[in-house]
Amino acid sequence: MSFRIVLIRFLFFICLSANGIWSSEITAQNKSFYVRPCIDLVVIDGKINETAWNGVDQARDFWQYFPVDSLLAEDQTSIQMCYDDTHLYIASTCYSESDDYIIPSFRRDFRAGGNDNVTFMFDTYADGNVCFFFGTNPLGVKREGTIVNGGQVFQDFSTSWDNKWECESLIGEGYWSSEMKIPLNILRFKESKRWRFNSYRFNIDRNETTTWSRIPQNQVIFSLAFMGDMIWEEPPNSGGQSISMIPFISSRISKNYEEKRDPKSSYSMGADVKIPMGSGLNLDLTFNPDFSQVEVDRQVTNLDRFEIFFPERRQFFIENADLFSNFGTRTINPFFSRRIGVATDTSESRTIQNRIYAGARLSGKINKDWRIGLMSLQTEEDKKNALPSFNYSVLAIQRKIWSRSNLGFIWVNKQGVGDKHDNYYDPYNRVIGVDFNFTNADNRWSGKTFLHYSDAFEKISQAFTHGLAVRYNRRRIRVNWDHEFVGEGYDAQVGFVRRRNYIRLQPQIDLRTYPNGTWFQVFGFTLTPNYFIQPGFGKTDHNIELRFGGQSRNFQRLNVGVNHQFVHLFNDFDPTGSDKQPLLGGTSYDFFYFTASYNTDRSRMISAQFQPTLGQYFNGMRYGMTGNVRLRYQPYGNISFNYGFNYFNMDHLKEGVLTLLFGPRIDLTFSKELFLTTFVQYNSQQENTNINARMQWRFAPVSDFFLVYTDNYFSSTLEAEDRFLFSIRNRALVAKLTYWFNT
Repeated sequence: MSFRIVLIRFLFFICLSANGIWSSEITAQNKSFYVRPCIDLVVIDGKINETAWNGVDQARDFWQYFPVDSLLAEDQTSIQMCYDDTHLYIASTCYSESDDYIIPSFRRDFRAGGNDNVTFMFDTYADGNVCFFFGTNPLGVKREGTIVNGGQVFQDFSTSWDNKWECESLIGEGYWSSEMKIPLNILRFKESKRWRFNSYRFNIDRNETTTWSRIPQNQVIFSLAFMGDMIWEEPPNSGGQSISMIPFISSRISKNYEEKRDPKSSYSMGADVKIPMGSGLNLDLTFNPDFSQVEVDRQVTNLDRFEIFFPERRQFFIENADLFSNFGTRTINPFFSRRIGVATDTSESRTIQNRIYAGARLSGKINKDWRIGLMSLQTEEDKKNALPSFNYSVLAIQRKIWSRSNLGFIWVNKQGVGDKHDNYYDPYNRVIGVDFNFTNADNRWSGKTFLHYSDAFEKISQAFTHGLAVRYNRRRIRVNWDHEFVGEGYDAQVGFVRRRNYIRLQPQIDLRTYPNGTWFQVFGFTLTPNYFIQPGFGKTDHNIELRFGGQSRNFQRLNVGVNHQFVHLFNDFDPTGSDKQPLLGGTSYDFFYFTASYNTDRSRMISAQFQPTLGQYFNGMRYGMTGNVRLRYQPYGNISFNYGFNYFNMDHLKEGVLTLLFGPRIDLTFSKELFLTTFVQYNSQQENTNINARMQWRFAPVSDFFLVYTDNYFSSTLEAEDRFLFSIRNRALVAKLTYWFNT
């Protein structure tokens, strides 16, 4: 019996057994509470004993989101708010069965999962599109950030936005409480008595996740489609607009042992400036930015033929990043900020750092319907590498349509300044595009479509890309359709485009059920066929994945899957990623393999993740495992050991090949102000061992001293190049001081 017949029969059985697949949906509630002026002084100590809280309205009656979404919370939470001319004050009481709270560390901007905490979400324009959030835990550790695009997927959530505000917590008998003091001038809002609001809480002792406004489990917990109202007695004012200046000074000493260079030292000075432009816009300026405090990328095992995506980590590019980076898709993105400050020497295929002189960004809301983002940065000319000075400019405009949809326009320009050096670098590259993002009121229907066109120095036909994604999401079924086309001539040099000249088709169906009382609290089946077609040639790749998985009451996760993959190689390719004998271009391969993943309960002192892969691989077999084991020493941090290995038994190789990627990561938080992160990464593919240690002392609000130490060593021996196992390649030590001034 063929695989297709078995698959069809299996899916037919699943559809018959998924009882109640079209059951009624949870709809948004009309919950509300009132925010009153403070009648007395509020002291931020977490005690909630000031007279200012007497008689203040409460947001209460939290609903369960997990393990079930149809019951009121077993351990309730109450929230109160009051305000004065300059600040919003928030008091919360989180009741609990015991005082055995899970608090992994003192680190700011912690992840909500796996520890006790509460988060407050404010949609200040009441448009269901963008909101600010603030959160804390029983020790008063803070986190803040933004949610964009209506909070539809996890990528819409970001903790990159930092600002000055106060918070303290108190642990009592059978509860913990917190108080917050948030300056109104750090928020962006219109003059209105009504904001949209929601709050969610992770209660680890009961393995319970709860929300004030009820949210169905088929939606993410921070969805902006399911919020209540906070009603101000009088519209708040901005509290006065203040300009913030963040100067820095840094010093660096480094030595390249591989090229036998003398030690090199340097220092740098610069500043960032934040200037409010009314109630909704902000102007950010940067002068001689220095990103030395940014943590290095975690290395990965690369078995792909195409470029791997690494997220942006530099603070200047992260704020309001959605205005610029959410065009297209993650693999067809017209603007990828990591291209700025980094150039590729096409003559030698190597990466060159390109210093940024200065930059400016104007971003935010013009009014409730319009958002704008304008950014421009100038890089340094590098005569040694024949690299001209480039100007990178981006214009993004977004117009709200209907209740929660928007139409966006983007223009990206990379322009050489001065000598062209066009032997290696194009003097200009431009992209213009339009995106339409659609979401209905309850997130049942969502999607996007886009059309982008590039204007490159080298003209090639079909210099455009197009995509369409449609999502239908109900309680027990989710259906997706994605297709995209990237023309042969589409060249977005400031974007991220993995491949060109293809059509991709990817439908998906996801069936879910909620068997309360079994090991699985929620589980489902997902079928995802993914096809690539090259115009004029035909199918070049496909991957058909059938996956089963779910989550237990104590947040353990288990997934297993079977994959059927087809690959046609146009060029020679080494499937081991370790510079072994390649497979020849012009050949095709068809193979099956199995995958799985298992995450243990993160609230335990020791937790782990396992992701095995087993099966056929091109013309042979692959046996692999990735994951980590983590030890928590509450609340002072954790130690984790990350690992990945693959063993390849390939017909075209004389012997098996083993690739390794592993190393410990030590994350220590001595207090809310002092952190130390150290990790080691051994990568056999790159023949490199990296040591990175970063100490951060937050000696004042949003003001830091960083000390960063980096080492790289050879992880193989090559006597012809006078290279020996674990001999040093390069070493660097960086110190950086920043301070936040308000005017």
